[in-house]
Amino acid sequence: MDPTPQSHPILAYVLSRLPSLPAVRTPRSPSLTPSSPRERDLEQPSPRTPSGPAEIDLVGRMPGLRHPSVLSAMTRAVADVASARDAIRVLGPRPDHEQVDASRALLAAAASGEKEEAAGEKEGVEKEEEEKLAASREVVRLEEEHEAYGAMQREAEEKLESVYRMAMHGRDIGQEGGDGRNKGEEEEPGAVDEEVVRVLKEAEEGKTLERVDLADRQLRLLPDPVGRIRGLLALDVSRNQLKVIPDAIGGLERLEELRVASNNLVSLPDSIGLLSNLKLLDVSGNRLRVLPDTISKCSSLVELDASYNALVYLPTGIGHELVHLQTLRVHLNKLRSLPSSVCEMRSLRLLDAHFNELRGLPAAIGRLSALETLDLSSNFSDMRDLPPSIGDLAGLRDLDLSNNQIRALPDCFGRLGKLELLRLDQNPLAVPPPEVVAGGVDEVKAYMAARWEEAVAEEERRRASAAAAVDSPRGPSTPREWLTRSVSSLSTWVSDVTVKVVGQEAVEEEEEFLQQQF
Repeated sequence: MDPTPQSHPILAYVLSRLPSLPAVRTPRSPSLTPSSPRERDLEQPSPRTPSGPAEIDLVGRMPGLRHPSVLSAMTRAVADVASARDAIRVLGPRPDHEQVDASRALLAAAASGEKEEAAGEKEGVEKEEEEKLAASREVVRLEEEHEAYGAMQREAEEKLESVYRMAMHGRDIGQEGGDGRNKGEEEEPGAVDEEVVRVLKEAEEGKTLERVDLADRQLRLLPDPVGRIRGLLALDVSRNQLKVIPDAIGGLERLEELRVASNNLVSLPDSIGLLSNLKLLDVSGNRLRVLPDTISKCSSLVELDASYNALVYLPTGIGHELVHLQTLRVHLNKLRSLPSSVCEMRSLRLLDAHFNELRGLPAAIGRLSALETLDLSSNFSDMRDLPPSIGDLAGLRDLDLSNNQIRALPDCFGRLGKLELLRLDQNPLAVPPPEVVAGGVDEVKAYMAARWEEAVAEEERRRASAAAAVDSPRGPSTPREWLTRSVSSLSTWVSDVTVKVVGQEAVEEEEEFLQQQF
């Protein structure tokens, strides 16, 4: 989970200038030996020439990054991040969110079970259960380590901007606070906007308000009384400076549209799940790292836009209750996977997940029978293949797979009969070959359809051959089998003859006895 130029450009630049990994002492790593790598020299980072368009653009905006003394000051400021990064590499990759949820549920169940056993003075759990619990604790611990490292990255990026400004002015980081403000300087509290006061006053006077537009007003605070405007249907507080949405928002029982895009939100209140009539939710352009699990309770939701945030996962059960959702936009985040429950969104028509870190799609993605537009572009080195069920997306019309590492489309791709727009550029495709891709979507579909038909025919031939081998008698394959079958046949013949002969003799004796009686 190294910082990327897209999410943490300055931090990624500074860390890429450090020498090779130092020896990191962790509980899992062996003790250092004389041949182990030496500790990194933070005083001598490499000011080498920028590589790649992202670094070139960054240095164009911050030319001081090329100066050794500036780079050295910035490197010292993130020494803790460098050490944490190396420790994370030793620990291993971040676990899947569904696995984390399952582990936490198992630990919670075990905790309640232990209490019951203590009350009933029962024996401890079996060894196998203990091993499962130990594995679950390890998964949760690893997730927490990665989460802490992610928070450290976010703080370091902001810190580096401040360090850069101070270094360029010849000041040391100790002269000012880490956030760039002088010591003792406090952020000016945001006053409640006059328009907000007017809206609240009208609501208190009993005036019916259905739509409130407070966008572009530099708001830093949304007062709790907003949640008491009972008849409100639409609320727009986009493009402000809000850092929190009050819990009181859950009181807007009739609300159908909520737009809070382009603010400074790092989380949403759990009370958002009380908005059962909400049809549109726009939280794009914030700093959200997670969406609350309660968002699944917004069962009337038709459109959800959570793009341009810092999401690393979606709630595990998000698809189980959002059965009316038609548009899901989660592009420009840090998603590593989509939960399998997404496949339950049977009304979904548009799924935009481009520019993430997706490693693939849920196996049952083909159940999204209403899906028409799917954008998976720019997941870069993480997206390598597609599940076979993608061929079941019979209504798919627009598919973007550009800027990934896909080497082959599944044979069932030829079943996408309604596909009209297809982008495959910037992939190392071998199937279909480049000349077919250059011919456009129709040639790609024809090529993959032919492969599909050939695969189906081959499967039918295999099944027919297997059925024939079962139904038809097999000839002797070895002398032993031949002898066994011969002996069996001979025994059957002798048995038949014996029955016939013995039966005939019995009939003749019976007839002779009857004649004597007469």
